[in-house]
Parts: sequence; structure tokens; C-alpha cells
Amino acid sequence: AHTGDNSSGFIPNCRTCRRQAREQSGGGDHHEGLSSDEELNPTEVDEFQKSKNNVLEDSRKIFEDVHADFCDIRKILLKFQEWKEKFPDSYCDAYISFCLPKLLNPLIRVQLISWNPLEQNFTELEEMPWFRAIEEFSDAENVSESK
Repeated sequence: AHTGDNSSGFIPNCRTCRRQAREQSGGGDHHEGLSSDEELNPTEVDEFQKSKNNVLEDSRKIFEDVHADFCDIRKILLKFQEWKEKFPDSYCDAYISFCLPKLLNPLIRVQLISWNPLEQNFTELEEMPWFRAIEEFSDAENVSESK
């Protein structure tokens, strides 16, 4: 069933076109299945780069009208830590540990838009500021629970 989404047919169509071009040019040393997307022509690479840059530019604007206290993961977690320390019963009754992943998800996803683990000099997840903030919050929670 075709859903009207052309992206699913794009790759196979490109492969078919490249295979036909190789057959016509007599490229007999090609082995099926060993092709890669490095065979994209410069126009396709340029279009991809423009599209990627547009997405990155738009992603920088997502939280531009949000107060810093509500889009900085470390500051958000600090508020929850203060809540837990001042009102532990209320904090526990609110099931915050179940809410935090949903609360932080959009903030983390925006930070991961530009992350590409296939690039040579990519940042490890463990080195990202949001990961460290969550790790510190978790460590603080574990310490306070063991008291």
C-alpha cells in the first residue's frame, strides 16, 4: 500500500538508476550490494546540506521565547532537587521519576538534532551537558535515598 510518502521509494529508485547507468557504461567490476550513498551526485549533496542547515537553523529558534529557567535541563533538575529536599512526601506522591523523562524529552531531542555519531569528531552522549546534568541529578537522588 502506497501512502503517498515518496521517501520510501527514493533510495530504491536511485539504486535502479545507478545500476542502469553502470550497465550502459560497462562497469563490470561492480558488485551488487556494495554501493553506498557516497555515490550521490554533487547536486544531491548540496540539496541535502541546504536542507540540513535549514533544520538546524529552525531548531535554534524552538525555545527562543522560553525563559532560561524552563529550557535549561540543569536548572529544571535543580528545581526538582529543591522540591525533593524541602517537601519529600509531596515529591514522592507526584511520581516525579516517571514524569521527568517526558518533561525532558523535547529539550534533549532538540540538542540531539545536530548530533551525528557517524561523524569523525562527534561528541559522546556521556559528554553532552544534558547527560551530565541528568547524571548529577540521579547521583544526588541516590545519595538522598540512601540517607
